[in-house]
Amino acid sequence: MDAEYDAIVLGTGLKECVISGLLAVEGMKVLHMDRNSYYGGESASLSLNQFYEKFKGGAEPPASLGPSRDYNIDLVPKFMMANGKLVQALIHTDVTKYLEFKAVDGSYVTTAKGKVHKVPATDAEAIKSSLMGLFEKRRARSFFVYVQDYEDDDPKTHKGMDLHNMPMKDLYTKFGLEPGTIEFVGHALALHLDDSYLQRPAIQTVNNIKLYSESLARFNTGSPYIYPLYGLGELPQAFARLSAVYGGTYMLNKNDAQVVYDETGAAVGVSSNGEVAKCKFVVGDPSYFPKKVKMVKQVVRAICILDHPLPNTNDSYSCQIILPQKSIGRSSDIYVFATSYAHNVCSRDRWVATVSTTVETDNPHAELEPGLALVGSVLEKVITVSDVFEPEGDGQQDRAFISKGYDATTHFETTMVDVFDIYQRITGKELILTDGKQCQEDQM
Repeated sequence: MDAEYDAIVLGTGLKECVISGLLAVEGMKVLHMDRNSYYGGESASLSLNQFYEKFKGGAEPPASLGPSRDYNIDLVPKFMMANGKLVQALIHTDVTKYLEFKAVDGSYVTTAKGKVHKVPATDAEAIKSSLMGLFEKRRARSFFVYVQDYEDDDPKTHKGMDLHNMPMKDLYTKFGLEPGTIEFVGHALALHLDDSYLQRPAIQTVNNIKLYSESLARFNTGSPYIYPLYGLGELPQAFARLSAVYGGTYMLNKNDAQVVYDETGAAVGVSSNGEVAKCKFVVGDPSYFPKKVKMVKQVVRAICILDHPLPNTNDSYSCQIILPQKSIGRSSDIYVFATSYAHNVCSRDRWVATVSTTVETDNPHAELEPGLALVGSVLEKVITVSDVFEPEGDGQQDRAFISKGYDATTHFETTMVDVFDIYQRITGKELILTDGKQCQEDQM
C-alpha cells in the first residue's frame, strides 16, 4: 500500500465507483478502498440473509420467502432513465458489456383523490389520459406538442418565447394548464424535487420533459426507465471492473482507513494498517469525512417483500408511482418503487417494493402511510431513517472531494448531477460523454 497515486477513492457506492472509473479512463492512477467486505456501500444490494442480518438482528428468514441467494434487495432503490445521464455514462465507458438490463413496465402518478394513473408524456398520451378533463386534454396536448417540437437552436420552434429567461410558471400560464396538470408535469415528468423550479428558467423543465419523452420512446414499453438484472449492486461492481481494466487498484475490508492531511489541511493520502498511500487528492462518501460534512435532511424508506404486484399498475413486474407533494399535503413527494423476480431480485412470485420520502415531521414512519396504502399487503417490512449529508466545501482547497448522500427519489438523475459536478471540480473540465468507442480503442 505504500505507494503514490493520483487519486484515492474511499467507499464503493455507485457515485464513488463511477468517479473511480472515469478518472481511470482519464489515465489517472487510482487506489479504491472500502471499509466493507462488499461493493456498494450505502447503495448496495443484499441477499435475503444479509438483509435479515442487517435489519433483523441475524434472525432466520422465513422459508416461505424462498432461497436467500435469489434476493438482491437494494438499500437505495432507483431506476435508470433510458436516455439519462447514468445510461450515457455507461455507454461512454463501455461498462454496458458487464451488465444486463430490462425495461421497467410502468410509470404512474397519483391525484389528490389517491387514484393511480399512468403518466402521460406525449400529446397522444395526453388525449387518452384519464388524469384530465376534455378541455384540459386539449391544452395539455398543445403544451406537449410545443415541448416535443422545441429545439434550442431553431428560433422557429420557440414561438416567440425565450425559455432561458421565462420562468416555468409563465410557460404553464401561456398554455392555461390547470394546477393538477402542472403538479404531475413538474414532479412525475420533469422530476423536480420541489416547486422552486417554477421560478427558474423554463428551459430546464422543457429539457427534462423531452428527456422523459425520448427515454419513453427508446424501448416503447410504457415507461422511460430501465433496471439492471440482479439489482443495483451490479452497477458499482461494473464500474469497479472498468477502473481495474485501466489499472485501478481495489482494497476491501479496510475498516481503519483514515484520510491524511498535511499542515495546510489538504488531503495528501490515506492510512490503513500502519501504512500510508499518498495521493494528489481524495474522493469519498460523507462517512469518511465526518468533520467536513453537514446533515441537510433525512430520508425514510420502507422496504417491503410482497407476493403480488402493486395494485392498479396493470400487474406490472416493475414500476414507479410518484405521489406529488401538493396532492398529499406535503412539501416533499413520496416515491413508490417496485421490482420483482422478473429482474432477478427475489424469488419467483415475489416483489420488492420500497416507499421513500424526505422526512418532514418527528414521526417519519407515519409519513410513508399514503405510499404504503398503494402497496397492499406485505410479507415483510423494514423501515429505515437515513441521515443525508452534503460536503461543506468544494474540495478545491483541501483536495477532499466528497459526494452527497442519496435522496428519496427513485431515479438516478439527481445522483448523476452530483457525479458530473465532482468530476468537473476535480478535472476542471466538463464531462463530455461519447458513444464508448474511445474506451474500446483505449483497451485495444
